[in-house]
Amino acid sequence: MKLAIMQPYFLPYIGYWQMIKAVDKYVIYDDVNFIKGGWMNRNRMLLGGSEFLFNLQLKGASPNKLIRDVEVDQNQSKFLKTATQAYTKTPYFDKVMPLLEKVCRYEKSNLGRFLGNSLIEISKYLGLSTEFIYSSDIDKDNRLRAQAKVLHICKLMGATEYYNAIGGQELYSKKDFASAGIELKFLKTLPVEYSQFKNEFVPWLSILDVLMFNDPQQANVMLDKYELI
Repeated sequence: MKLAIMQPYFLPYIGYWQMIKAVDKYVIYDDVNFIKGGWMNRNRMLLGGSEFLFNLQLKGASPNKLIRDVEVDQNQSKFLKTATQAYTKTPYFDKVMPLLEKVCRYEKSNLGRFLGNSLIEISKYLGLSTEFIYSSDIDKDNRLRAQAKVLHICKLMGATEYYNAIGGQELYSKKDFASAGIELKFLKTLPVEYSQFKNEFVPWLSILDVLMFNDPQQANVMLDKYELI
């Protein structure tokens, strides 16, 4: 069984979704500390031909809190207005904007569940069959840290393969995973390009940009553009 364990991000870039599609089960790591200035509550969209940093409004966010203990502001109208301004003339605006509004109006203010729900809803739109699990719902030893905790979760989930982003090569040891009977693989996203109006292509934007310019079938072709190391 292929497993990935990742902190939830807000409308993350395509490489994050490649990981989701590549595995059987995806653990949303919501009982670790919130990272201020990271990608949990922000990302980049195309606005006026250039990249623009957008934010999910939060309440009382702090690196001293777990992701699941941070609250999402129930009013995301500023972000939705900016997204409308940026993408109103894109080919799939009429299909993606209602999805985005649904995601932003999720009734639970728990950041972990809010972001988890956005991953689930967008995965449904893309036709992905990956099973999602919240780490806070797993009965585990929370005294463990870093690789030891990830390996612990892998064993509890019955994983035979563990997938991580290419940036995790310095954090995880293939030898240690192999000793536990688990094959560790790193996913490297290959260059992806598509038409963004008539502008010069701006890479590595939020999945929002991908979906506004491409239908689910086209997006899935891009989701398969990676290599395992």
